[in-house]
Amino acid sequence: MSELPLKPEDLTTRHAAEARPAPDRARDASQSFAVDAARLLNDYDCHDVRLFDVRGVSPITNFIVIASGTSDRQIRSLGKHISELGEKIGFDRYGDDADKASTWLALDYVEVMVHLFEPETRAHYDLEMLWGDAPEINWRRKSE
Repeated sequence: MSELPLKPEDLTTRHAAEARPAPDRARDASQSFAVDAARLLNDYDCHDVRLFDVRGVSPITNFIVIASGTSDRQIRSLGKHISELGEKIGFDRYGDDADKASTWLALDYVEVMVHLFEPETRAHYDLEMLWGDAPEINWRRKSE
């Protein structure tokens, strides 16, 4: 019995599946990155840092980190720190968006979304209410 010839799309699918990390490893890596991002934001004096596990609730991401900064300068600086953290552990930023006054910065890592707000803007958008059905992850270190 002879084998059927492979089509190009079969090769692409097979190689993509081989290159993709196992679901548990990918989930663990994205959760680890989300926890590290939350800790970094806390370490740099952000307030009310929260991490939500939105798997099964959101069709676009797995984890959402929300934090309040004290100024537009701090928010922009922390956006750079989060990007450096992502690059260091292999999470490429796929996009970002900010309002003109830098009162809200959103960083998109596909599996992890990070939202940095000034407090008034955060209260206005109230993302916690939007994702309130999702479980919250304890990101704090044991020593805290």
